[in-house]
Amino acid sequence: METKDGFLVINKDKGCTSHDCVKQIRKLLNTKKVGHTGTLDPEVIGILPIAIGSATRFIQYLPQGKTYIGQIKLGIRTNTDDIHGEIINQKIWPKISDKKLDQYLNRFRGIIKQIPPKVSSVHINGERAYKKSFRNEVFELAPREVKIDELTLIKWDQINGIIEIKVKCSAGTYIRSIARDLGEILNSEGCLLQLKRISACGFDEQNSIKISDIEKDKKNSKNFIIPTISALNHISSFVLSTEEQINFWQTGRAIRVNINYFKENKSFDYKKPIKVIDKKQILLGIGFFNEEQTNINPKLVLNAK
Repeated sequence: METKDGFLVINKDKGCTSHDCVKQIRKLLNTKKVGHTGTLDPEVIGILPIAIGSATRFIQYLPQGKTYIGQIKLGIRTNTDDIHGEIINQKIWPKISDKKLDQYLNRFRGIIKQIPPKVSSVHINGERAYKKSFRNEVFELAPREVKIDELTLIKWDQINGIIEIKVKCSAGTYIRSIARDLGEILNSEGCLLQLKRISACGFDEQNSIKISDIEKDKKNSKNFIIPTISALNHISSFVLSTEEQINFWQTGRAIRVNINYFKENKSFDYKKPIKVIDKKQILLGIGFFNEEQTNINPKLVLNAK
């Protein structure tokens, strides 16, 4: 069975690692070229986009934003910043109104700096932080800048100290860090109780499937795969209209263009990638403008000669 290139949007279950999902997809589709678009912790459920075939080369060009719905438990701090870790401190939480709590959440809106959890996939001298943490090594992580585009207070359970929030954020944002830091700001403690990712890399729940869906209908697995070009709708397009242009492109040569072709689109940024297609809307690759804005230089070429 020939595998179609594109993206599978897996709705991951709790307890399954991102690598586990990739391994299962490789086996089900009988193809080696499979990769995920970013790790989702085993205890987190929800959207995990997986690239198949040549789509693995386009992962870096997908939208980077992600959206989560999570619950924060106040009064508890753990060594992992989530409820599954070892409890290292407990403290009562304040009696506070929804309105006042929402005002505290302002500290996490916009561009902020956060320290990742010690048990995270951040690299320290070429090694993942969680590996050092599991060996009980003493180390510090530097604050990292992230962007919180939207942070909505969904529910505040004063009796049980549980806050439910929706977070739309940049890649690299740790909701566990928000839970920990919010607890501290409230003069209490905090950890992540549960988390679900409802969108990632331009995909959402409406596009998602369970791995069990593929297992039940392996013969029609191609129908679950979203074409690569459909995942790049956020990128400006340029159409190669002649055989000469296509030949130039496939042999890695620059394509001369008129910048006015793009300037009609007010959102166009010449520094961003451009998807190159043919007249039949077939994806040929990704290019970038040269500094003079006269040529599109090939960066990623499908079916190169």
